[in-house]
Amino acid sequence: MTDRKDLPPEAQRALAEAEARRKAATAEELPKELGGRDGPEPVRYGDWEKKGLAVDF
Repeated sequence: MTDRKDLPPEAQRALAEAEARRKAATAEELPKELGGRDGPEPVRYGDWEKKGLAVDF
């Protein structure tokens, strides 16, 4: 990997700004879902099953 000192000043500044944004970013706190599904998120796995009926997206 290239040493940061070898990069132009613009690239060094961009990397510093990106690092500052990463440090300032916080995980978004989502509200707890009431009455939601148990187990893994169905949308992530491409299908939805409820009361024995499966629907593929």
